[in-house]
Amino acid sequence: MIFRGPYPDVSIPEVSLTQLVLRRAQELGSKPALIEGPTGRILTYSQLADAITRVAAGLAQRGFKKGDVFGILSPNVPEYAIIFHAVASLGGINTLVNPLYTEHEVAHQLKDAGARFLVTVPAFIEKARQAAEAALIEELFVFGEVDGATPFASLFAAGGPAPVVEINPREDLVALPYSSGTTGLPKGVMLTHHNLVANIRQMEGLEYFTEDDTLICVLPLFHIYGLVVILNMGLYTGATIVTLPRFDLEQFLKCIDDYGVTLAHLVPPIVLTLSKSPLVDNYDLSTLGTIFCGAAPLDENLTRACVERLGCQIRQGYGMTETSPVTHSSPSDPAQVKFGSVGVCAPNTECKIIDLETGIPLGPNSEGEVCVRGPQVMKGYLNRAEATAQTIDAEGWLHTGDIGYASEDHHFFIVDRAKELIKYKGFQVPPAELEAILLTHQAIDDAAVVPYPDNEAGEVPKAFVVLKGEATPEEIMAFVTERVAPYKKIRSVEFIDKIPKSASGKILRRLLVERDRERA
Repeated sequence: MIFRGPYPDVSIPEVSLTQLVLRRAQELGSKPALIEGPTGRILTYSQLADAITRVAAGLAQRGFKKGDVFGILSPNVPEYAIIFHAVASLGGINTLVNPLYTEHEVAHQLKDAGARFLVTVPAFIEKARQAAEAALIEELFVFGEVDGATPFASLFAAGGPAPVVEINPREDLVALPYSSGTTGLPKGVMLTHHNLVANIRQMEGLEYFTEDDTLICVLPLFHIYGLVVILNMGLYTGATIVTLPRFDLEQFLKCIDDYGVTLAHLVPPIVLTLSKSPLVDNYDLSTLGTIFCGAAPLDENLTRACVERLGCQIRQGYGMTETSPVTHSSPSDPAQVKFGSVGVCAPNTECKIIDLETGIPLGPNSEGEVCVRGPQVMKGYLNRAEATAQTIDAEGWLHTGDIGYASEDHHFFIVDRAKELIKYKGFQVPPAELEAILLTHQAIDDAAVVPYPDNEAGEVPKAFVVLKGEATPEEIMAFVTERVAPYKKIRSVEFIDKIPKSASGKILRRLLVERDRERA
């Protein structure tokens, strides 16, 4: 059975992403497009459009051209939108780098993506410089000024017009975020202009928000959720976007109060904090009408607790980097929202639930793997034809690796993951990556990493380790911590005699997870 949502399909224009997003920039003129939350610095729609054109001209003068890759290693600042769309308007490709990555992780992504240039902020300059050298980056830019990097402001001084580049929306890439997909190490997700244009129009069909809304952008812009659902959808709609470089509860609450934020895109750990923290009572959050929650399932009880505490609506959504990201959303009518559900299919989107063993499509109320098909599905993984074929089948169905079911009225519920990624505060942590690091420790003979439930983070990585020498859990955790971004670090270690594996040698992580559950 193929499921579809209640919304009519939408038309998807054959235009570039920047054409679509900035279509009303001059009309909106002096309206604030972006506000830097901590400082109050404003970038209007006309200023944004002008800055994008000027920076594009500056990049073109440096030889940046269609098909080239530009790396962005930065927290949320207004300039993120400028460089992203300057690159996009030239037919370039943005590879979005997690600022929490170590220099080795940054260098790996830049090399794998084939990036020519990189931009960062002064706080990350040492990491960026080392990664840039390792990845043979031609020029390192910085928002602001710091020794050893070209000021981003110098790109505004080109003087001439930006070249007009012909873009094929269905073929040309605009974004190259990295995702672990359903298995393994991070891979470049090839997203075309058409993918992101389609998803913006699909979200418009879901009645997300209007130009009268003020959004708060605390979710990172390197993540597809922040980049598309907040930044690009927000600019397309004509809303005002308040940016925050990181989540700090008091600063977050103050910005909602100060700027009259009406809509907040969040992840479950932040919703949990808002439902419990006494600090919430110190601020006026009366303008906040809706929280949109995604990146991980939101429990029904937690949803109710937050709704009662804040007096606002909560809508859930579902998607993944490989789907640009939105495939499902709660209805806009609060009376139709089902707590605990990720909602119904977006316009132009088909979904089916298949049996994990046979692959046969299932009907309502039967659990299986969620598969989706639509114009927002990625072009594929960069230089990973085999991984692409494992994820997108011959009929165009993307196999999400998530287990769920649809109710009789086609509301979807995600109940588990067939794939083995650990979701820490909405971030993906691939067990295989941590296992590979563990196996380089001289005292470790074998290892397996599994998700362990955590009230605040959702899940944290736990390692089961077979020793061949002497080591303490603390030493092993410190060993991994030195080599990965903070959200990937292992939070507990348990020694075990043998790692359970299948006949083909695949780690049976589910057995280890069940072992923990039985003892809980």
